[in-house]
Amino acid sequence: MDRAKFFAVLRSSLFRGRLSQNQVNGMEAILDAWEAGSFDVRWLSYMLATTYHETDNTMCAIVENLNYSAAGLKATFPKYFTATQAAIYARQPQRIANRAYASRMGNGDEASGDGWRYRGRGLVQITGYDNYVKFGISEQPDKALDPAKAIEILFDGMINGRFTGKKLADYFGAKITDWTGARRIINSTDRAADIADFAKSFTAAIEAAQ
Repeated sequence: MDRAKFFAVLRSSLFRGRLSQNQVNGMEAILDAWEAGSFDVRWLSYMLATTYHETDNTMCAIVENLNYSAAGLKATFPKYFTATQAAIYARQPQRIANRAYASRMGNGDEASGDGWRYRGRGLVQITGYDNYVKFGISEQPDKALDPAKAIEILFDGMINGRFTGKKLADYFGAKITDWTGARRIINSTDRAADIADFAKSFTAAIEAAQ
């Protein structure tokens, strides 16, 4: 792959005319890992698209931003905050995480602090004690921010179906290309159409660089 051409296409299609060195480095690391395994190009496109979405376009491992306003809390976590509670918890990320993620995904109750301890991190934003155990980092949750570990989690989770049980081969194979359905690998159908479009843009960049 001609990476200069790859980045040139992406710079205009997805990155508003410019790429930071960190964005380039993040994608270079994913490309290196992909080339070492020689996986389906569509898999690469969808992993890059997922990373683009999950990291807010930074292409580097990040920590979940939970600094929600009351309105943001109601929109994002409607099951866990009434209007009154949203007003009380607004702009308090640690308290928000401890409530929103309490007593699920293997976490303890709100008082346990597990919601904050196991909030989203990485290239895929793994969340909850069970997921941190799954990837062997429950005792060191910030390990999900390590570039090499973050890529390991991305590839393992999406290729082997360790996030939801769905994997890339279920959506991209000899007889199937399902850009929209592939979102189920990560998170049901949330933003599925948007991420499908991102993946097609990455595919165009890869094809231009061949």
